[in-house]
Amino acid sequence: MPLNGKKLWAVVPAAGIGTRTGGETPKQYREVNGKKVIEHILERLAMHPRIAGIVVAISSGDSHWKTVTLPDSTAVVAVEGGAERHHSVLNALHRLSQMIAADDWVLVHDAARPCIRQDDIDNLINSVIDHPVGGILGVPVSDTMKRVNETHQIVETVSRTGLWHAQTPQMFRLAALTAAIEHAMQTHAPITDEAGAMELQGLTPLMVEGHRDNIKITEPDDFMHAALYLQQQTSRADL
Repeated sequence: MPLNGKKLWAVVPAAGIGTRTGGETPKQYREVNGKKVIEHILERLAMHPRIAGIVVAISSGDSHWKTVTLPDSTAVVAVEGGAERHHSVLNALHRLSQMIAADDWVLVHDAARPCIRQDDIDNLINSVIDHPVGGILGVPVSDTMKRVNETHQIVETVSRTGLWHAQTPQMFRLAALTAAIEHAMQTHAPITDEAGAMELQGLTPLMVEGHRDNIKITEPDDFMHAALYLQQQTSRADL
């Protein structure tokens, strides 16, 4: 399905340091299966025929970025990131506003999700291209959910009906997403992802089901899990 004459650029916020994973090197620059995590991500975004280019937000004074092998097939633009994820995304959006139209599409993807599949990107694009807001990838919650108090005592079993784990990419129009993040920052509203910023505007993004192997590297063991998933995907050509 075409993009109805609109451009699509990817944004990768990569200014974080990932303290929970341990080590001195930020997690996006650590190697998994012979490549840096961010190299896996850039490669997979670049190989998608509908993505015109990628903007990566990196921290000021980042000494690792220059060691990254960039894809040859797609333009990659680096901008300075910010203290938090939404600052980095907003800086990337401001740069894109000089390059593409206000109603062109932006696909924001975590710098710690190297296992994203091409068919998941396709499914997201096809599902939201005619949607008035946009949407995100996610998977339904399958475990029993418990709410605990400050001392970790269980106080409630929460119904998992309608609950989903949010993933990335998250796809929205450039101007709408920019306005949503700027509004959230002005009102000091907490936002942890792009969909959350859009929701604060009273909008309802679409949830599109992806695969559970699209994990986010957060804890040390996640590097091992990512390595296994990448190996399995390569052997099955699920890239």
